[in-house]
Amino acid sequence: MTAHPNLVAGVLEVLERTFGQRLYADRVVDQVLRANKRWGARDRAFVAEHSYEILRWWSLLWHLHGGEAVIKRKPLKELFDTYWAWRADGMVVPEGLDVAVAQSYAPWFAERAAAELGTEWPSLAAALNRPAYVVLRANALKASREAVQERLSAEGIEAAPSDVAPDALVLAKRPRLQHLESFKDGWYEVQDGGSQRIAAYLNPEAGDRILDGCSGAGGKALHAAAMAGNEAEILCMDVESYKLGEAEKRAARAGVRGLRTEWIRSPRDVQRHEGWANKMLLDVPCSGTGVIRRDVDTKWKLQPDHLERTLETQYGILRDYSQALQPGGTLVYATCSILRSENEDQVRRFIDEQGGAYELREEVRIRPDHPHSDGYYVAVLKKH
Repeated sequence: MTAHPNLVAGVLEVLERTFGQRLYADRVVDQVLRANKRWGARDRAFVAEHSYEILRWWSLLWHLHGGEAVIKRKPLKELFDTYWAWRADGMVVPEGLDVAVAQSYAPWFAERAAAELGTEWPSLAAALNRPAYVVLRANALKASREAVQERLSAEGIEAAPSDVAPDALVLAKRPRLQHLESFKDGWYEVQDGGSQRIAAYLNPEAGDRILDGCSGAGGKALHAAAMAGNEAEILCMDVESYKLGEAEKRAARAGVRGLRTEWIRSPRDVQRHEGWANKMLLDVPCSGTGVIRRDVDTKWKLQPDHLERTLETQYGILRDYSQALQPGGTLVYATCSILRSENEDQVRRFIDEQGGAYELREEVRIRPDHPHSDGYYVAVLKKH
């Protein structure tokens, strides 16, 4: 596709506002597209795709350009020209560069990731730069994966089963789904393949009382409900009430029974359920470094002080919310981070400080090497 000047100008506006004003790229892209209503579908796709690709490869592109980053229109236009030529040449990364430049990560983060992950860091850094696919989870309460695939095909959407998870389907393109009758009927949810593996660690069964303490919009809770055959009680709790409203809407669409929500104003709101849950999911707030391929902004917006605050928030949730789990219960701690400090280190600190009250039964890293999975960490603990 030709790089028409007005579309290139749209890309440059996204870059100027994202880096110059430190705004989030997805919001800026949305605003730029809304402001240019005459652009057709291909034009809009051009601006979105190339804005995100330049964001993804930001530091490498400036290296190829031969200068320091300058957030002004003329240097950014020169950077776009460098990107366009690099793209035409097959986007080959030069050899001999350190990971921070070669895979385009903030230097402080690349240094920390290398210290925490050692020899795994280069391969993870590269995996997180691969394009993200749209992955669906077939809702087993309403239809099989095969039935969902057939219905989508009838609606003009090409989907194929993925081996990343039992109910996963990957789409060939990135279509709008909300207007489809299959979506309105709750036959599936948009959910990354790796994320679809997390609820299974709860081993949801009929009669369970599951407390999802950081539920957000409830994606994993809905999956747990389906795995339990709609015969579990599920309490979704979160500090952001608007997300709980979305969880309720999704549950109604998916045909989930036994799910209720409560807004967390302080840890006491969770602790007052002491002894209620026999299973608990704590998918805690994190750096988001495991989902960089979907949220490339994280490469540049995440800062050391924010990471340190996040670590304290995570541990506070793990320490305080776990009081609602009954003895003998199962606690699943999860993040979408690649960092040991948010994962293994948090779990070991918790076990040590709980004085033998918890036992680590299993832990796993869901790596982003699979094309249909982001990066996650999961630990399964048993409460004595």
